[in-house]
Amino acid sequence: MSPHDTAAAKLDDLPRWDLSDLYVGRDDPRLEADLTAALGDAKAFAARYRGQLAALGGDELGAAVAAFERFEERLGRIMSFADLTFAGNQADPEIAKFFQTIQERVNAISTETLFFTLELNRIDDAAFAEKLKAPALARYAPWLRDLRIYRPHQLSDDLEKLLHEKHVAGRAAWTRLFDQTMADLRFPLDGRALTNAEAFHLLSDRSGAVRRAAAKSIGKVLGDHARLFALVTNTLAKDKEIEDKWRRYARPISSRNLGNRVEDEVVDALIGAVRGAYPRLSHRYYALKARWLGLDKLEYWDRNAPLPEADDATIAWPSARDTVLDAYKAFSPELADIGRRFFDKSWIDVGVRPGKSPGAFAHPTVPSAHPYLLLNYQGKARDVMTLAHELGHGVHQILAAGQGQLMADTPLTLAETASVFGEMLTFRAMLARETERGKRKAMLAAKVEDMLNTVVRQIAFVEFERRVHDERRGGELTAERIGEIWLDVQHESLGPAIRFDDEYRFYWSYIPHFIHTPFYVYAYAFGDCLVNSLYAAYQNAPDGFARRYLDMLRAGGSKRHKELLAPFGLNAADPAFWQSGLKVVEGFIDELAALG
Repeated sequence: MSPHDTAAAKLDDLPRWDLSDLYVGRDDPRLEADLTAALGDAKAFAARYRGQLAALGGDELGAAVAAFERFEERLGRIMSFADLTFAGNQADPEIAKFFQTIQERVNAISTETLFFTLELNRIDDAAFAEKLKAPALARYAPWLRDLRIYRPHQLSDDLEKLLHEKHVAGRAAWTRLFDQTMADLRFPLDGRALTNAEAFHLLSDRSGAVRRAAAKSIGKVLGDHARLFALVTNTLAKDKEIEDKWRRYARPISSRNLGNRVEDEVVDALIGAVRGAYPRLSHRYYALKARWLGLDKLEYWDRNAPLPEADDATIAWPSARDTVLDAYKAFSPELADIGRRFFDKSWIDVGVRPGKSPGAFAHPTVPSAHPYLLLNYQGKARDVMTLAHELGHGVHQILAAGQGQLMADTPLTLAETASVFGEMLTFRAMLARETERGKRKAMLAAKVEDMLNTVVRQIAFVEFERRVHDERRGGELTAERIGEIWLDVQHESLGPAIRFDDEYRFYWSYIPHFIHTPFYVYAYAFGDCLVNSLYAAYQNAPDGFARRYLDMLRAGGSKRHKELLAPFGLNAADPAFWQSGLKVVEGFIDELAALG
């Protein structure tokens, strides 16, 4: 058996998720029954409460919110099933049709209850405070607090209804076009037609020739579709500009910060700290890496190349599973027990296949069900880290489910905490087992590269988005102009030790976050710096830390970042907080430099 055959055998029969805990299939009678019941419930809810909320007492209003929560959970279950079904095969036209149909029906149903949050926000502050004294309503105080921060940005009921109804034919439709186009792309290489996940995986191949060929193929295919991706980007940026203007948001990033329950100045401090650290982090590291590889400069396809000392053996799925669960268990048996459910109960879709959504994610679904994880596992150490990351999300989502449908979701700034912490636990466990100097160096280098990808690269992405959205306000941007902005921020963030060929100007076009969730990406840097500080707190005072950590995850969206971090003595509003997180990355680079 050849080495290739041996590696392939280790990736045979990878688990696929079982969505039957939501619905057994697209033709499940329960799905249609739930859609019908949801429409009836929505109409009855509107008939009972529309125009009446201001007159209700606190207990009556609490009952109304509880009814709204039950309604939202039913719709959440329906939409989660459609989302996951589509993610499993975005290339199947029947599945795409199903996904769009469900989106449209759910949108139409939720239009009936749109009045509810709008009316809640029109209640005077003093009257609202009086109603909150009732226990039935006080139960939802965190959700109501977060709802009412949008009061200055709320439009008239008619405009809100129009925007809501048009969503499926506007932003959602353009997002679907992006997803389907990306799923359909094939990248030719050595007579094969690779998917997105397969092609990008080769950028970390041991062979420089393979990396170069994959990079060139990716650049060529993305360039061939650049006009389409530029049209999608321009349209969604203009759409955001129009809505931001009507809602009176100061900057394109402002709505994201508000949604993350984080102050503009905190995000500005994070971005400023990371950009200021580029020279001593990414610029320094990539210069070291070029020297290790015997090059004057790294070609862009060498950025994630493994070091010569790296172990490139294929890691079988059971080994990846056990590595992550053992690391979780050493920190907290409860954390590992929750994580094990994902493997035992078919809550993970693991392998690569045509049409499947690229990348990885954890979908929370609804509290009455459970999360699902999607991976594109190809047996490398980075794939093990991705498993640790997404499992962290999944465990967090299970722990937060006790807050209920309206308060389980965590703001994006803290949503990356459990995932990045899970990566850190796994990495530290793997590093502790490695005694061979060369392999230890390669592991440290891989971790630094992951951290640079999480911190430096994501902040560069934010800067790219800012420049695109700002410039779009003056008119449409050509694909070439978007590419120029992309190259500018890449040069600034990655430094002079990396050389970019012309086709790299199109690499902006494959990143889904720009399309799905504008300005999402700083959450990764926020999470990484936060976890670095959090892990340092754990090392300094391990007693009782795991209990406080799980309590933080259980809080879901019921508390803000200041409240959640206070038990650990951390404060993200302090500029020194970000510097301490960045010093962890710098410390790893110092250690690597000392290893030679």
